[in-house]
Amino acid sequence: MKIEQSKPQLKMELEKEIQQSKFKSQKHKALLNIIFTASWLDCAQQRRFKEHGLTPQQYNVLRILRGQKGNAISVNGIQERMLDRSSNASRLIDKLLEKKLAKRIVCKEDRRQMEIYITDKGLDLLNEMDEGVNAAEQNFGNITEEEAKQLNQILDKLRD
Repeated sequence: MKIEQSKPQLKMELEKEIQQSKFKSQKHKALLNIIFTASWLDCAQQRRFKEHGLTPQQYNVLRILRGQKGNAISVNGIQERMLDRSSNASRLIDKLLEKKLAKRIVCKEDRRQMEIYITDKGLDLLNEMDEGVNAAEQNFGNITEEEAKQLNQILDKLRD
């Protein structure tokens, strides 16, 4: 019986990844590191969602709708809660309507307003995807809960 040896995990240092050895400052390196890491995480997400015929932005809208727990939300309400605020919420909702993952109803109080709901098909898809999406936290397997807390505090501080 042959015993397989595990390969040593390679460090993914920014310098090696982007082939740049010097930075103007640690803050400049941090900025590039955030951009690079966000792109890296986005690529991993896109692969996961593509299997289910969704984009990360469509998935985000579905999660917002599920969070409404059966209550309606307006397109503007969805736009305000989206992770990628530059996305066109109306277009994303149209795509979800085509896939029968969401439904749109004219608001009784204001006929100009549309109420958006998630469908049972949308809920089923999210439930099916939950395990795989939760596994995405494995991308953070090299950091502790305390380090994750510190990272969150730093990122929140950066946006202040």
